[in-house]
Amino acid sequence: MTTPAIRFDKVSRHFGDVKAVDNADIEIRDGEFFSMLGPSGSGKTTCLRMIAGFDRPTSGSIFLYGQDVSDLPPYERNVNTVFQDYALFPHMTVADNIAYGLMIKGVPKKERYSQVDEILDLVRLPGFGHRKPSQLSGGQRQRVALARALINHPKVLLLDEPLGALDLKLRQQMQVELKSIQQRVGITFIFVTHDQEEALTMSDRIAVFNEGKIEQVGAPSDVYERPASPFVAGFVGTSNLVSGEVAKRITGSEQMFSVRPEKIHLGSAEDKPEKDMLTIDGLVRDVVYLGLFTRYLVEIEGGSDLVVVEQNLKTTSMDVLSAKGQKVRLLWHKEHISRVGG
Repeated sequence: MTTPAIRFDKVSRHFGDVKAVDNADIEIRDGEFFSMLGPSGSGKTTCLRMIAGFDRPTSGSIFLYGQDVSDLPPYERNVNTVFQDYALFPHMTVADNIAYGLMIKGVPKKERYSQVDEILDLVRLPGFGHRKPSQLSGGQRQRVALARALINHPKVLLLDEPLGALDLKLRQQMQVELKSIQQRVGITFIFVTHDQEEALTMSDRIAVFNEGKIEQVGAPSDVYERPASPFVAGFVGTSNLVSGEVAKRITGSEQMFSVRPEKIHLGSAEDKPEKDMLTIDGLVRDVVYLGLFTRYLVEIEGGSDLVVVEQNLKTTSMDVLSAKGQKVRLLWHKEHISRVGG
């Protein structure tokens, strides 16, 4: 069995009475793109700082490829960190910024800059070595920061919300770029983000954090399609949570279940369900037209609301807005519900 790149064994980090990380167990595989996802204050960045050595566990142990590094200083760990603010030296050229770590290690100048040229090709910035950081766009500066971290050949690369300062379109481009670079270099990337779409887009696996605890670890499809808790269902995308009498009327059990808005079909009150479909009637309370799709808020029998999302394949804004106040029948396949919380 392959030794994990990173292993947390019952790791906690307390700041006074605050349990920033509470008894965390994680195994991150060699060569995977692993994301730590959660809201602000959930513990994900504290975990990253403990891997880097900037912070030490209150209890428990952290292993890097089988070695206990819990008490090692940062410079004795073969990991590098890329920060949101790039942390480039403004007075140095791009090439000198990237080569800085090799210079500190005493690598000869010719060899240093040969490696710089190679890494600039990898991050798709050939010929940019002579420029200063101020002459680059935000996305280009982020690639330089990535190149500077990768040139030291770390076993693990830590990325602390590295795309947070970029605009939406550039973020989306860089998500694809980062994943591509990770696959080419083949090392373990550990990525911290509060952005659910970012984590779903890039990750091999995701750990979802909430109030210092890990709620679920799994592939993006597992976390999205089969949330392990109400928090995961609500935080990773949008989900309808149904329990009690309403759940019993739909499924025969009061146990809570989740169903994603895009899995629900909005039909007329006369629509008959197919075999293996669940159904409930309701009234369209609100309609939000969003161009690519429309979001409906449907008040169902019993007084609660379900969110339904449908693509606008054939409809116009006038068509969808006219649905407000209409009686409808909501239908979805049994396989698209996920039991939540045991």
